[in-house]
Amino acid sequence: MEGNAKNVRLLTNSQLDKQRSRLPLRVRWLCWALKTGTFLVLRSDGTVNRRLAAWLLWCLMPSVPANEKPKRGVYTKDTVVDHVNGVWVRLFVPVQENGNEREVLPVVVYFHGGGFCMLSAAQQLYDEFCRRLAKRRRVVVMSVEYRLAPEHKCPAAYNDGFATLTWLKSNDGRSFLPRNADVSRCFLMGDSAGGNIVHHVGCRVADNMDDWRPLRIVGHVLIQPFFGCEERTISEMNLTNVPISKLEYSDWFWRAFLPAGASRDHPAANVMGLSSPDILAVQVPPSLVVIGGMDNLRDQQLQYMEHLMKMTKEVELLFYETAFHGFFTMPYPLSSQFLDDISNFMDRL
Repeated sequence: MEGNAKNVRLLTNSQLDKQRSRLPLRVRWLCWALKTGTFLVLRSDGTVNRRLAAWLLWCLMPSVPANEKPKRGVYTKDTVVDHVNGVWVRLFVPVQENGNEREVLPVVVYFHGGGFCMLSAAQQLYDEFCRRLAKRRRVVVMSVEYRLAPEHKCPAAYNDGFATLTWLKSNDGRSFLPRNADVSRCFLMGDSAGGNIVHHVGCRVADNMDDWRPLRIVGHVLIQPFFGCEERTISEMNLTNVPISKLEYSDWFWRAFLPAGASRDHPAANVMGLSSPDILAVQVPPSLVVIGGMDNLRDQQLQYMEHLMKMTKEVELLFYETAFHGFFTMPYPLSSQFLDDISNFMDRL
């Protein structure tokens, strides 16, 4: 873990090959299956083969129902927050420990990854991650099921995230939470495309934070966020054989999500570009940016962190040189350390 982007040690391609070969066999198999499955379901006409995707995901990481009976110390329940657009959330609540009835729990609003086009809050890998986060950090986690592209292009995912926060600050939203949930200490967290959503929705909320009481966003956690631009980065060009992520898939996801005819310099993708909103005066809360050395998106993420610093925002870097895209959802040793590290960031806010 490093605290400054300039101190990041980037592995050479030969070192990356060695690290990839050392991954546990199960992790390597899951990465290969996900990468191959993505290739099979992304059509050349810009659509997703939803039937095949559903079958492949059922084989690899099936959806699991909510269960109000505690499992591994956490119970879950679902509810719809936007009936018009079908947006729903899954709540993860840790059970009381040692009879501590006065325990006050922060709230984490989580946005899953999948290039804006795939995956779900109900899928096993996210259900298990949010469950671990809720228990280990002692937080209430609200995982958001937003609309997917290409059926629902930009800004649908951002609007769904904003609608979820609007619902959360309402009486209906707060009554859905357990009594000991503290919405005045709320974090926005997301991985990949979800990290991108955290930035856009978080900046929109921070622009008028006084209007959101009693809801208060105290921090952003962007886990390997998905950003892009027309100019290729060194990691995009050189890291061609890393687990899961692939440049061709990233380009496909951007075409599916962005408005018709838009380039990757659209503000949704290139948040540092000339056409992107100026956030210098926006009261963005402290951010933690998580980056993996075996992720071909890493250069964009490092640039994003440096951009926040230029905009005078408080930002911390969590860098794992041997982490690949989506590592924290896998049975991988770093996953446990990762939970401790983000917990430490949240404890300081």
